[in-house]
This record gives sequence, C-alpha cells and structure tokens, in this order.
Amino acid sequence: MPGYFKGSLAFTLLCLATGAWLGWTITHDVAGTLATLWTISVLGVLEVSLSFDNAVINAAVLRDMSPVWRRRFLTWGIVVAVFGIRIILPLVIVAIAAGLGPIDAARLPANDPVTYQRIITGAHAGIAGFGGAFLAMVGLTFFLDEEKDTHWIGMVERPFAGLSHAAGMSIAIVLLALFGLSRLVPATEGMTFLTSGLFGLIAYVAVQAIGVVTAGDGNAAPTGAVVAKSGLAVFLYLEMLDASFSSGGVIGAFALSDDPFVIALGLGIGAMFVRSMTVMLVDRGTLTEYRYLEHGTFYAIIILAAIMLISVRIDVPATLTGLIGAAFIGLAFLASVRANRRDAVPPVSCTAIPQATHHLSTDHEPVAHRDMQR
Repeated sequence: MPGYFKGSLAFTLLCLATGAWLGWTITHDVAGTLATLWTISVLGVLEVSLSFDNAVINAAVLRDMSPVWRRRFLTWGIVVAVFGIRIILPLVIVAIAAGLGPIDAARLPANDPVTYQRIITGAHAGIAGFGGAFLAMVGLTFFLDEEKDTHWIGMVERPFAGLSHAAGMSIAIVLLALFGLSRLVPATEGMTFLTSGLFGLIAYVAVQAIGVVTAGDGNAAPTGAVVAKSGLAVFLYLEMLDASFSSGGVIGAFALSDDPFVIALGLGIGAMFVRSMTVMLVDRGTLTEYRYLEHGTFYAIIILAAIMLISVRIDVPATLTGLIGAAFIGLAFLASVRANRRDAVPPVSCTAIPQATHHLSTDHEPVAHRDMQR
C-alpha cells in the first residue's frame, strides 16, 4: 500500500517546504511558520477525508478508461486539479464576481486577502447552484438506470430504476429543486443560483454529448458512472467532478486561513492523495470485490448535491457533509462484506433433499447470476 502513496508523500514534502518558506516570508517568526505548516496539514487531512467518495467515483470511471487516457488523467489531471481547480478557478470566480481583469484578480489574494475571501464567500450561491446541479445529475444518472440490476437498498433503488423509462426524469428533478430553492432566497441571489444551476446541467449534458460524438456511436447512451467510451469525455467528466467536489472545500477552507496560497497548498496535498487512493482502488479491484461500495458512494454524492443546493438557504458545516458521506460508504462496505460471506457459504447438497429440487423457482437464479456479474 505505501507504494501507491510515494508520489503523494513527495508532493506533500514539497508543499510543506513551500509553506515553510511562505510562512517565514510573511511572519519572520518560527511560531508563525509552524502555524502555517499546521494549517496546511489540517487542510490536507480535511480534503482527503471529505473527498474519499470522489476517489471511489474516479476509480469506477477509470475501470472503463483506456490505459492511455488513464495515464493522462493521473498526470495532466493532477495539474488541472491542483493548479487549475484550486488556484485558477477561484481567481476566475473573483474576476467575474468583482468585475476585475485577470491581472488584478491574480494580485488581489496577495494584496487584499480579506476582500478576496469576501468575494469568494459571496459567490457561494453560484458555486452551490453549479456544483449541486452537476453532482445531482451524476448521482441520479446512476440510480435512474434501467440496466442497473444490482441493488443495495432495494426498496429505494428499484423504483428509481423503473423511473428511468421516463425521458429526462433526472433533469426534471434537478430543475424542480433549483426552482424551488431559488424562491427561498432574495431575488438577485435566487437568479444567480438558478442560472448557475442551469449551467451545471448544461455542463453535464455537454460532457455526455462530447463522449457520444467522439466515440462515434450515436446510439451509445452513458449509464451509471461511465459517461462515454471516449477518453476525452471521461477526462472532462472527472475534472468536472473534481471541481464540483472541491468547490465547497475551497470556501470552507477560509474558516482556517484567509491566505489563498496556504489553502491551495493544503487542498493540493489532499488532491494528490485522492489520486493515489484512486489508483489503489483500480489496481486492487476494490469496487468489484465489494459490490455495494459504489452504491454507497453515489448515495453520498446525492446527499452532497442536496446539501450544496440547500446551502443557498441553510448553512451546513462541511464536516457534517463529510461524515454523512463517510457513513454511507462505510455501511455499503459492511453490506458488501456480509454479501461476500453469504456467497462464500457452500450450497446445500441436492442429494440431501432430492424431493425439493423440482420445487426450486427459477426466479432466484437471475438475481444470483447478476450479483456474480457485478
């Protein structure tokens, strides 16, 4: 297991060294430098703990990704995740929200971090709308799938699988949620929330469209966690997922530090470990071995999407969100272990009860067969 995290550990040391230099440059004090290192470390741990479900989803998608695009995601993708999403994206948000040019937006974190924090926090409605809508589509697409035949919580998942025959059901659910919540906040904020949510829906549909076009099969419809066969589409899908997952973390990180560079270093460490966990899950076939782990993750995504959406009206601590997601993933893991143990029990010999063999219903066979296929 440590071999999977060698790159992450090396990146962590680099970030901590950079953080020590940054802390000393700002404070010229040993205590201040140590405080900066502590903040970076805490942010890294929080990012890992809150993004485990992101790692599971990444692993689920990478199973169907070509080796070439898998390597690109694990190399180019980490550059996009650390620098693009956790550094450039917040600057873009500030530039749009404050009407600043790119140079002024880049200078603002260093010259006036308090104003930078205020602008980022003030953009919460737009971030919540976009990220919540995108993640909601990801989760609903998994459950609204007529080909989904392995269910963890059957009483919930079977009806949703049946609703998949109604075209556009997931989009309708998200649109109703966006419209209803936009009515609970002031008009200006509600319009920002609703508009951003619509762009989140468009982004999800656009990624799927790219996959269908580049895959060259107009009849191929993405199901579950896999958006399309195209490596480019899957790459974009994973980066959009990462942006949606991390958007709440970027805002919540300001509770620990008002320095965006310190935040970027801490969250960057977390992003690297998420990538390492993703590789480990893929190589070890964890999702195949534990059949309900993916289900638990998508439940966590649905809850995260719901919390992001309602956060436009109600403030929900990021720690609570992470704990709920971790609870679902943990319960799914335990359910998978129990199912594996149940399957490992040798069947009762037919010779012991020959008179009952012809009464066995064939209705049970497809269920067991489907579970083995999963």
